[in-house]
Amino acid sequence: MESSVELAVSMPGLRVVRATTAELHTGVKEHYGVGRIERGDTEWWGGGKVWRSVAGCILVKQPGDVVRHLNHLGPTTFVAVTLPLADVANVRHEGRAVTIPQLETADDRAAPFHRLIDAATSGADRLSLEVAVAEAVSALAVVSSAVPDYTRPVRRAVEYIRARLAHSITLADLAAHAGLDKFHLCRAFRAQIGMPPHAYLTHLRIARAKALLLAGTRASDIAPLVGLYDQAQLTRHFRRLVGTTPARYAKSAS
Repeated sequence: MESSVELAVSMPGLRVVRATTAELHTGVKEHYGVGRIERGDTEWWGGGKVWRSVAGCILVKQPGDVVRHLNHLGPTTFVAVTLPLADVANVRHEGRAVTIPQLETADDRAAPFHRLIDAATSGADRLSLEVAVAEAVSALAVVSSAVPDYTRPVRRAVEYIRARLAHSITLADLAAHAGLDKFHLCRAFRAQIGMPPHAYLTHLRIARAKALLLAGTRASDIAPLVGLYDQAQLTRHFRRLVGTTPARYAKSAS
């Protein structure tokens, strides 16, 4: 069972979704965002450990985060707020990880995120939402200020992949940049990121393809821009991860 509805808000660039799911997903986040569990009890993997989320927990996500659902004890309902990218530019940094992906209900650091979600779900006016977003972004900077949990080789590998999405990447090149032999790098990357390097690269390439399609780039021009061989390879990966073809995605978005 899965359902979602996008809530109307008065601030341009702010996206708010309320969803209920009992399905298990694995994916890579494409945006900065915060969410709150409204009902349910779920276990998920992220940032190298297993988390348990219950009503009132705040989840903090950034582009590139891998999340793998492990178990839902019944349907889980949550509200997710996607933050405008321009408003989080001051906390965006290549290779930097949000080191606290979950804040418990009693955690004082969660207060700005609760205020944002409350404002977004209650139909607050634009000024109120803008203030709530500004406070949440400031709180995001604090949450992101700790030293990332990734080891230096994995952090360097992630930086290399993100910087070279449109280029061919070999495991030898990746290992050389990371400063670790390929066998240890593959093991460390999977353990810390949540999937092997090639799968992570594919998720990021498809996320870039989606952004290009939304910006008006023709589907037939996308493949070389995201480092894929041809249209057939793009369509195969896109359909597997998004559930539709690039052309249909662009058409539905428009």
